[in-house]
Amino acid sequence: MALWRASSIHIASLLGLLSCLILHYTTTTTTVAAIRARTIIHNPSPMELPIFREAPAFRNGDSCGSKEVDRIHIAMTLDANYLRGTMAAVLSMLQHSTCPDNLSFHFLCAYSDAELASSIKSTFPYLNFTVYRFDSNLVRGKISKSIRQALDQPLNYARIYLADILPADVKRVIYLDSDLVVVDDVGKLWDVDMEDKVLGAPEYCHVNLTLYFNNAFWSDPILSKTFQGRSPCYFNTGVMVVDVDKWRKGGYTKKVEEWMELQKQKRIYHLGSLPPFLLVLAGNIKAVNHRWNQHGLGGDNFEGKCRNLHPGPISLLHWSGKGKPWLRLDSRKPCVVDHLWAPYDLYRSSRHFLEE
Repeated sequence: MALWRASSIHIASLLGLLSCLILHYTTTTTTVAAIRARTIIHNPSPMELPIFREAPAFRNGDSCGSKEVDRIHIAMTLDANYLRGTMAAVLSMLQHSTCPDNLSFHFLCAYSDAELASSIKSTFPYLNFTVYRFDSNLVRGKISKSIRQALDQPLNYARIYLADILPADVKRVIYLDSDLVVVDDVGKLWDVDMEDKVLGAPEYCHVNLTLYFNNAFWSDPILSKTFQGRSPCYFNTGVMVVDVDKWRKGGYTKKVEEWMELQKQKRIYHLGSLPPFLLVLAGNIKAVNHRWNQHGLGGDNFEGKCRNLHPGPISLLHWSGKGKPWLRLDSRKPCVVDHLWAPYDLYRSSRHFLEE
């Protein structure tokens, strides 16, 4: 059930919110500062942020619990370039959730930006969320140039440090990219039986995994045995259920970092943060139903050409790849699948102002 509230969001009102926000820092083992839902650090954005319409307030049904154990934790990155996608993703989850009040969002930001947090609060006044500053220095010396510049941004590697960033009482989290929409109750993904695995995600065993690593990897007598004893399959790191406790206890952050450090010394793959995840976990994850990641809708990593939907039921649409739906819609050269993203777009363009 949604209660629509009429509201006109202007830049002045965004700035006005800053006066009533309270500063609160939380530090972790990786020197990450947390910004609570109403906490702002004054640090202007390097670019002017888009303005969004206020989302409706979605409320729990009668069958929903209200205890801490009923909470569903969702982690996403927060970046000015992808903010429009983040807003659409959040709206899609709230709209389709049986218990939207139980959703708790954890946003990872590369710098302490008052306007980004304020934009989330203004668009979703009832949202339970926290913004954490991700220290880019943790990965800056470990990132190797990949096939696309967007994949080389430090924030793209923040998912590796979720267990260090999130509070100790968060035992499980769903990590989601910002270029997707959920068209089913995200609680169903949350309830997946992990079967003692540290990570759950849809697997794609028909994909040729050897193509993700170059000849320097496969010709090395030691490295080429990495997957020995496993049946590795490709999985997309844009949709993952992570057992944060097991990740911490197993030291998986360090395991992924070690592969990144090796990549700097001896180039063994061409993509960004995905290959080290595959090297550590492929063949040892909980396979989730494919309906939870209809990925590749953004096309390939070079040209971003249009792609059609895969057959079968769909719970999540993911525009992984170069093409993003908001950019293609704005350019008036959308792919057919981009119209499935458009209903969740809260962007307040000049056209919306004219309509009002």
